[in-house]
Amino acid sequence: MTQFYWSATDFDVFTIEGLDHRMNALQQKIQPKFKELGDHFSHHLSAHGKGEFFPHVAKHARRTVNPPKDSWVAFAPAKRGYKALPHFQIGLWGTHLFIVLAIIYENPDKKGIAERLEKNVKVLTSLPEDFIVSGDHMKPEADLISEVGVERLEKLLERLQTVKKAEFLVGRHLSKEQAANMTEEQFYSFTEDTLIHLLPVYDIVINSFD
Repeated sequence: MTQFYWSATDFDVFTIEGLDHRMNALQQKIQPKFKELGDHFSHHLSAHGKGEFFPHVAKHARRTVNPPKDSWVAFAPAKRGYKALPHFQIGLWGTHLFIVLAIIYENPDKKGIAERLEKNVKVLTSLPEDFIVSGDHMKPEADLISEVGVERLEKLLERLQTVKKAEFLVGRHLSKEQAANMTEEQFYSFTEDTLIHLLPVYDIVINSFD
């Protein structure tokens, strides 16, 4: 019998009403998978030679009323905290799975990052045609880079420099149907391929080109 890694019911966690009920389901169904992925891909990213990466499974600890609409495991070269650093995420919304490199609003070097990406915009436009870009990690929507074009990419990067809450995410999405039809081997292979394509972008983001 074929063993799929994700199931449709994993994504249905985000339809459960109430903070406590949704958090219980996340902790029981999703977080064990995030921990597995965190342990595996932190080693994979550390092998890139740009620092030792550590996994951070989202705890949503500050929430007191509203249940989380998405969840993730993040990877950053820091044992404590990752939001101020460029970091990778593997996560779920109710509609899809995402694997992204994220620069979010806590990052103090957004201006420098945007300038470096503007100068090396080809590292984004040369990504495979199913790669996406987004300016807000709080929204599930994203645009295909292949459809956005250089001008809109540059506007996103300009916004990253000038708007305090601006963000920049690049990576891949899988619909919940696509994800639920992947075996563990297929999903791990897809994730590894995605990260291999994102690492050259990461090198520019952290100003490390060697």
